[in-house]
Amino acid sequence: MRIDIAQFKSHLGEIDKNFEIAADFIKSAKNSDVVVLPELWSTGYFPTPLENFADKNGERTAEFLSDLSKKMNVNIIGGSVIAEVDGKYYNRCMVSDRQGEIIAVYDKTHLFSFADEQKVFSAGDKIVTVDLDGVKCGLSICYDLRFPEFIRKLTLQGAKILFVPSAWSLLRLVPRQILTKARAIENQIFVVFANSAGRSEIINPLGVVIGEAGINEQNLSLSIDLDSGKEFIKAMNLLKDRNLAVDNL
Repeated sequence: MRIDIAQFKSHLGEIDKNFEIAADFIKSAKNSDVVVLPELWSTGYFPTPLENFADKNGERTAEFLSDLSKKMNVNIIGGSVIAEVDGKYYNRCMVSDRQGEIIAVYDKTHLFSFADEQKVFSAGDKIVTVDLDGVKCGLSICYDLRFPEFIRKLTLQGAKILFVPSAWSLLRLVPRQILTKARAIENQIFVVFANSAGRSEIINPLGVVIGEAGINEQNLSLSIDLDSGKEFIKAMNLLKDRNLAVDNL
């Protein structure tokens, strides 16, 4: 599976300009199976008041993703946008398939209190997986990465790849690098971390960084060998060796 991470820092509050930038990145991803956008790419992280910048029911974003995924014959992990639904605001990720269908919607479940996200966003309450070209993938957004029990639930639902659209500050680079490796190793999955601030990366199930971006805007393009993940698990199956009697205490 060939994955392209569109790493770019959005212009705060300049929605039309950010849509143009995202479109250019998606169109430049040649021969890709999946394109991944960063967190809150359409607005930047994050302008207030949210009502001035929110996408009503995510309609503009859904149409945008659907149109480009169909034209480019590519699956798109739509990063996340500010979506307004019935007067509430969500940090929402939408996924479109090659046919232009929105096949998954995930609302960020862990809100980053350090940045007062909980004061403006409503938390999602669902774990979401999605099949992309026959591969089950798990959806998360940025701060979700710090909660191992959340990622484990995605793995138990069959996810082989974890997508993490983010706006993660490089001031907290070291813990983030540890977390992506840890989530990959403990769940034996690939982790695709798409970060607007830079240092996006792809980690294999052994915790090895197989692709990493710098801090400038770029497309990080890489093919991952899903069969290698199966070989890792065949040699040492961590989930099979779980002691459920202890886990359920």
